[in-house]
Amino acid sequence: MSDLQSLSALDGVSAAGRFGNPDGNAGVTLTERASLGLATLEVRKDQAVALAERVQAAYGAALPRGPISANGTGVRFIGIAPGQWFAVSETLPNEALADDLATKLHGLASVADHSSGRAVMRLEGPAVREVLAKGLAVDIDSRVFLDGAAAVTSIGHMGVLVWRDGEAFDLAVFRSFASSFYGWLRASAAEFGIDVVT
Repeated sequence: MSDLQSLSALDGVSAAGRFGNPDGNAGVTLTERASLGLATLEVRKDQAVALAERVQAAYGAALPRGPISANGTGVRFIGIAPGQWFAVSETLPNEALADDLATKLHGLASVADHSSGRAVMRLEGPAVREVLAKGLAVDIDSRVFLDGAAAVTSIGHMGVLVWRDGEAFDLAVFRSFASSFYGWLRASAAEFGIDVVT
């Protein structure tokens, strides 16, 4: 039996601590959300109503229509395209989420595991919107980008899925871009100071 362990997408790239402006409180805090369950699901032909009913029964969530997220029991569903959702779970880590979705939604949706292919980073703090505005091609003003809002877009020329969770922003990037994204973020947040939590 193998003793394989999953590594942080920022392993060897980042270290915990304060970077950039050392004065006062940091404007941004970065926390990598490791070991999340990540999966996509796409409705099968003519199964939209049945899928919505099954998700409601199994997870207590109404599948969102459009670029917004909905929280269910242990799973957040984020609308990423017509008939497609990105699912995130803390309670069903790694591939356990995709396995659970595939079992409970059998015949209604195609499910793909993304747990090892994406890095999710949470950004929060008083300067988070100013920092993200340097590279994000979406208006994230709190009056427009409401709690739960989501967007499939780019940041610093890197593809990203971003969603708002209260006053925090979660960003999912392809794991191979995690180092580049981290470099962009440190440079963009330097004037405000950034706390990195590992």
